[in-house]
Amino acid sequence: MKGKSLLFLSLLLLSCFNVFSQHTYDIVFPNADRNQKCKTCFDAFRQKPKEVKFSIKRNGAKLFFEVNDKDWFNTLFVNSGDGIAVDIVVKDRYACSEESIANTQLRGFLLKPVYARALKSGLKPNGENRFSVYVGSIPEGLLNDKMEFNILFLSNKNLCQYYVIYDLESYAWDLLDMGMYLDDLTYDTKKIESSTGEAYTIRNKTMKFIIPFQKNKSNYSQADIKPIYDSLRLTDFNIKTIDIKAYSSIEGIPQRNIELQELRANSIVAALQAFQKSTIKTEVSASENWVEFFNDIKGTKYDNLSNLTKSEVRSKIEGVVSREMEPILKNHRKAVIELELEKKDKYINETPEQLLVRFNNAVTEDNLTEVEELQNSIFEKIRSRETSYEILNKMEIPLQDKFVKVFNKNSAYKYMNDIREAVIVYNELQQLEKIAPKDAGVKYNIAAVKIKLWRYNAIEVDESALKTQINALKNYGIGSGLISRMMVNYHIIKAENYMRSRDYANKDKSVEYINRNYKNFPLSNYDYLSLAQFFSFYANTDLAVELLDRKARSIDIDEDLLFYYLNLTLINPKLTKDSDYRTVLLNAVNMNKERFCKLFNAVEKGGVTFQLLEDEYLRKTYCESCNN
Repeated sequence: MKGKSLLFLSLLLLSCFNVFSQHTYDIVFPNADRNQKCKTCFDAFRQKPKEVKFSIKRNGAKLFFEVNDKDWFNTLFVNSGDGIAVDIVVKDRYACSEESIANTQLRGFLLKPVYARALKSGLKPNGENRFSVYVGSIPEGLLNDKMEFNILFLSNKNLCQYYVIYDLESYAWDLLDMGMYLDDLTYDTKKIESSTGEAYTIRNKTMKFIIPFQKNKSNYSQADIKPIYDSLRLTDFNIKTIDIKAYSSIEGIPQRNIELQELRANSIVAALQAFQKSTIKTEVSASENWVEFFNDIKGTKYDNLSNLTKSEVRSKIEGVVSREMEPILKNHRKAVIELELEKKDKYINETPEQLLVRFNNAVTEDNLTEVEELQNSIFEKIRSRETSYEILNKMEIPLQDKFVKVFNKNSAYKYMNDIREAVIVYNELQQLEKIAPKDAGVKYNIAAVKIKLWRYNAIEVDESALKTQINALKNYGIGSGLISRMMVNYHIIKAENYMRSRDYANKDKSVEYINRNYKNFPLSNYDYLSLAQFFSFYANTDLAVELLDRKARSIDIDEDLLFYYLNLTLINPKLTKDSDYRTVLLNAVNMNKERFCKLFNAVEKGGVTFQLLEDEYLRKTYCESCNN
């Protein structure tokens, strides 16, 4: 969902623009003496904590300035001539039919300024840690236009700061996934969802691999696929879902390229389906591989193609050049395949009730092999929603040494299915620890649940003791990467707590620890997003960009990660003008053109801001891709 937090885009330099020929009221536009006249305003912004945010909010025709820190607000408006004015900008300014955008200081219709006395007397609470004040109304003639609202900050009636508001898309996020020990370490893989909330899926196994496409070959047989099938050791697993992203090289007719890739991808699906009876749910997408094309021509004699349009590139590489480039192009024809697997279940035709009876009997008979098989089958029934996780409470597992792993697995699975069970599971695991004080899985699960409970203030935690407890896991064979992941989560929680107490200095220390250490272990897509969201939320957008930068240039990046990266970087003209950035833009257009175009909608219509189109390069890309 769109995050309506208070965000600002950038300060525009004022000295190099001309003012629109319009009513500018009593506002003074300083030139050479700007630093002197704006010193008080500049000082207020320099001293503004990174966590202070502001915006313009619309209610019908009325506009309100909103801020989350009243103290900073009062330092900004001290003198009678200190104030705010709103510049109403309409999207028609950026019509693709216009050859260029006028280089003006004010971009739209300027409202009458509101000064310190009215601002301070009108500022009212508007929710927790939010304050707002009325700053003007939209003229009737503009009410039906697509518009946005820029802010002019005035110091003694001098225009000192001009801000463009943007809206950064937000997603559900959490601590980095620490997993829980079942038979082995199992991760509670969360899907990234930006509009319908977060969703949980618990997977037995996922695999990702690449199949190259031979030129002019479109059909794949079982013989082609069997070596892959055998190498994946799928005899104990069924393929539940297949996600194939097929890519063509960029030469040739675009529509034919896409059709050929879809044919190849569906041929692979059919060949894999032939190895099992159950139906495989499939998702296939196809696009031209412009991303790797521009990546791979860097530093070669074809580097000059980087600045051309796609149609210009095609015309340049027709015929002989295309044949010369085949060593490069052949690597771009491929399918990136992700399989979701589920273990074959010999009890699949039995009801949950029958499995429960079998399980409890096997426990009584001390048949541990059957106990584990039946436990996994019951988990499958929960996964497929044939029964509720409440069945776990009916599994009669004695608190005995020989059943430690079975008991631990049940408790861990209960927690993974419902975080509300965390306190109960935590107490169960502590009892289990008394029986198996050196069991690595139990020790790890206790620490993981404890960290989560601490995050939600569900239990009292001695922070120093918890830190020692996490580091002591190495004594039980827990790897350094898993311990480092826990310590990053420890500091995420510390940063949140420091933030609540406005201890910004110590918050920054925890953020720095996280930034130094997240590279010590692999991240899932959800982990990448959560960490980027964390950095952004705590006013460290540059760290979020650095985190996602390399992934944004790869064809198999998760879509939400890519678009989150765009939201972080589209506002930076230094990046957008970089030739490498083109690969990111084309990646997004190929992956989801509609979503890419929506970025340039008005904030109120779900966009980042249409004023991104002030950037001529972005405007050119937008008009080529989105101007229907």
